[in-house]
Amino acid sequence: MSKQDGSARRVSAASVDSSTATVLHIDLDAFFASVELLDRPELVAQPVVVAGKSSRSVVAAANYPARKYGIRSAMPLSQALRLCPRAVVLEPHFEKYRYYSHKVMAIFDEMTPLVERVGIDEAFLDVAGSRSFLGTPAEIGALIRQRVQRETRLTCSVGAAATKFVAKLASGKAKPDGLLVIPVAETLTFLHPLPVGDLWGVGSVTEKALVSRGLHTIGDIANTPLASLQKAVGAASGRTLHELARGIDTRVVNPATEEKSIGHEVTFEIDVANKDVLRRELLRLSTQVAARLRDAEMVGNTVVLKLRYADFTTITRSRKLADGTDLGRRIYEEVRALYEALGGHPRIRLIGVRMEQLEARGSQQVGLWETDDGWRGAERAIDTVSEKFGRGIVAPASLLRKRDE
Repeated sequence: MSKQDGSARRVSAASVDSSTATVLHIDLDAFFASVELLDRPELVAQPVVVAGKSSRSVVAAANYPARKYGIRSAMPLSQALRLCPRAVVLEPHFEKYRYYSHKVMAIFDEMTPLVERVGIDEAFLDVAGSRSFLGTPAEIGALIRQRVQRETRLTCSVGAAATKFVAKLASGKAKPDGLLVIPVAETLTFLHPLPVGDLWGVGSVTEKALVSRGLHTIGDIANTPLASLQKAVGAASGRTLHELARGIDTRVVNPATEEKSIGHEVTFEIDVANKDVLRRELLRLSTQVAARLRDAEMVGNTVVLKLRYADFTTITRSRKLADGTDLGRRIYEEVRALYEALGGHPRIRLIGVRMEQLEARGSQQVGLWETDDGWRGAERAIDTVSEKFGRGIVAPASLLRKRDE
């Protein structure tokens, strides 16, 4: 049974002393799936996965009934359907996810100015300064859960602790739709029985290295001499794991944290060699990336092209821009130039566009790209229509043709 299926859910009693647990980690439950189910309430009790219809698609999200079959995010859809043939597959709608994310983040911002967004569906909050008017951290966590449910019909799980690492662990243990508080005095009691795989930064390779040395729990890590741990996983990783295992995490909630990149990619159901089809995909992906940049009030300074060929060889090419942009037309022209510069290609399985080195719009110098103003007006108009009627209602003419023609 999947450890993410809610079967090991832990929640705190209403009487818990949360005075020392001023860092909250809040995570929306099965976010993509939950948003899709708002329009399909008859499916709530059934196993549901969010994925494209292609046989090569991967699972973007799975609700908790689906997770009980071992289905998880990033799993190939074909494997998910083998695990649960009766699972209902719903296609993703990213504009909906952005809409609900904005609504939830606005609730967080009303609780404290110290909100650190972590992707589209989770955030850290430092509520130490909010106690005088909103109550204890546990009461603030309960208030947030109530407001999220009332204003969006979604649920979220909250972990409260003295550090970011323990708060994030606690929210995971509280899923779905729970609140778990770990007071400072109970930190090690909470941490030490947990498996080493729960430590921040421990992937499958590191986990195997630790387990092979008889280190199965976080308590084992805490009780291992630092030198021995560093010999097993390296000097930097060893020190970090040793500190986390002893409840030491000096990182603070940083509201200035921003997305490091914004990108979109597509895996074709049939490998593609047609250059016109690939160019249209580059335009479509560039348009989506630009819309997300504008939505986040960001510009990107580096364009990245990603290609995966039929033999699974994957390459990336990037280009630093003279000035940042949030315009789909400019991103397309730059990424197309990267594509053309590669010359001939084998058949392509996946193509992607990403913008990196992001910064707030307005913080960069005025660009000199002569046609920006005309395209900016056109793309802003598309944003306005899309906000009212949904993405895809208005698009470049070439994108109205069939993708696989």
